[in-house]
Amino acid sequence: QVQLVESGGGLVQAGGSLRLSCAASGGTFSRYIMGWFRQAPGKEREFVAAISWSMNLKQYTDSVKGRFTISRDTAKNTLSLQMNSLKPEDTAVYYCAAGPRLAATGSVIEYWGQGTQVTVSS
Repeated sequence: QVQLVESGGGLVQAGGSLRLSCAASGGTFSRYIMGWFRQAPGKEREFVAAISWSMNLKQYTDSVKGRFTISRDTAKNTLSLQMNSLKPEDTAVYYCAAGPRLAATGSVIEYWGQGTQVTVSS
C-alpha cells in the first residue's frame, strides 16, 4: 500500500526558509507525477509544484516561481520542496501528492499525504 509521509513544516519569519520532505513507500513511483499542494484556512486546496519521477520535469504555480524548488531522490524515494523567501501568504497545510496528473487544474491524484503545517509570521 502506497504511503506518503510529510515532514519539515514549522514556524518561520517572513523571508526565511523551510525544507519539506515526503517519504514515499509501498509502490513504484516511476510512472507517477509527484508534487505539493497547499490549503490555507478558509481556502481551497491549491497546486504548488510537481515533478515527474522518471524524467525530472518540473512545474510551479506562478506565486512560488523563483522561491520554491521541487526535487526528488529516486534512490531514497523522497520528494522535497525547498521554500525560500517565505511570505505570510505561504502559510498553509502542505500536502504531498502522487498521481497521473498534477497541475493547477485537472489534477488526478491517487495518493495524498497527511499534511504538514507551514506558518510564516510577518
